[in-house]
Amino acid sequence: MGPLAGVKIVELAGIGPCPMAAMLLAELGADVLKIDRLSPSGLGIAMPDEHALLNRSRRSIAVNLKHAEGVALVLRLCGQADALIEGFRPGVTERLGLGPDPCFARNPRLVYGRVTGWGQTGPLAQAAGHDLNYIALTGALHATGREGQPPTPPLNLVGDFGGGALYLALGVVSALFEAQRSGQGQVVDAAMVDGAASLMTAAYALLNAGVSQDVRGVNLLDSGAHCYDVYETSDGKHIALAPIEPGFYAVLLDRLGLRDEELPHSTDRNEWPQLKAKLAGLISTRTRDEWTAELEGSDACFAPVLSLTEAPHHAHNRDRATFVEGSGGWQPNAAPRFSRTPSAIRGEPAAAGAHTREGLSAWGFEDREIDALITSGVVAQRPKTPS
Repeated sequence: MGPLAGVKIVELAGIGPCPMAAMLLAELGADVLKIDRLSPSGLGIAMPDEHALLNRSRRSIAVNLKHAEGVALVLRLCGQADALIEGFRPGVTERLGLGPDPCFARNPRLVYGRVTGWGQTGPLAQAAGHDLNYIALTGALHATGREGQPPTPPLNLVGDFGGGALYLALGVVSALFEAQRSGQGQVVDAAMVDGAASLMTAAYALLNAGVSQDVRGVNLLDSGAHCYDVYETSDGKHIALAPIEPGFYAVLLDRLGLRDEELPHSTDRNEWPQLKAKLAGLISTRTRDEWTAELEGSDACFAPVLSLTEAPHHAHNRDRATFVEGSGGWQPNAAPRFSRTPSAIRGEPAAAGAHTREGLSAWGFEDREIDALITSGVVAQRPKTPS
């Protein structure tokens, strides 16, 4: 049931990277219990519960954290958990009475995972922000886009999910591994600005070595080179070409029916614009599907640029079940894959509090206790099927 089977994690519900990390950990096999608010928070982008894919694969209980008994309930859960994860501004969980100190007092082995934009310390720690702000501070946003154009926001992949969720998940798993040896928990401070900077390590290496310039759109990997770019086809669609290595570039030329002297594999930046214009003119003579038939599967380092609605239907993605149907449409499958302890999507997204009874029961609460908590308004049981 996944390599993290048997691991128990409490998730204080939030937006962005925290639920993404919780989803990943749950699909790796952890029993993640999501602590939702008793009332909707109004945070994030509103959508029906069944489409909130980042909430999949785990149970949700609704708890009133403004009630002393609600806080006591979460601390009791922490007593048997291996980890807690949260994504609030620094100091919020402390004010709730759920900061690291009371949690460690209940469970010294607990891993306390925190993900924020700016980190737990520093002059910007208390400032509001979003993915775009965090990647702006690391050089990642400056480096993304075409020459002479403003920086292009890369969705919220680099800050929220790459620099935030993945580093939080890695940090929690690493701390859990260490706790097995030491018997002690610790705080994981996963800042999106730190994670985004870490993702830029190779880019800084190229800059320091003089291989790239601190100007977007003129370098090998940022659309500057003719051998690493996106080209428009005759039907207004696009293909991606990336034959950086000479051997792969030779395959592309062969498939295009060109000689090296007609479109050389030049490393001279001054020649790239002219070579790119010539290649663009050639690519524009056929449709995307025609180029796919000619180039896909070869060592020309080719792929058609697919839309979100097209991607699940590509033969390679179908063969690997990279996408699966559910929750009202297609969604990415669990990743990565394991040969012996497979990861998997473990349930549809649920409304806040849809699993209050079964979640508390699975974590050791007796029925009479749950009844009393519901009656007193400390927790709420909601319908499982979103309305």
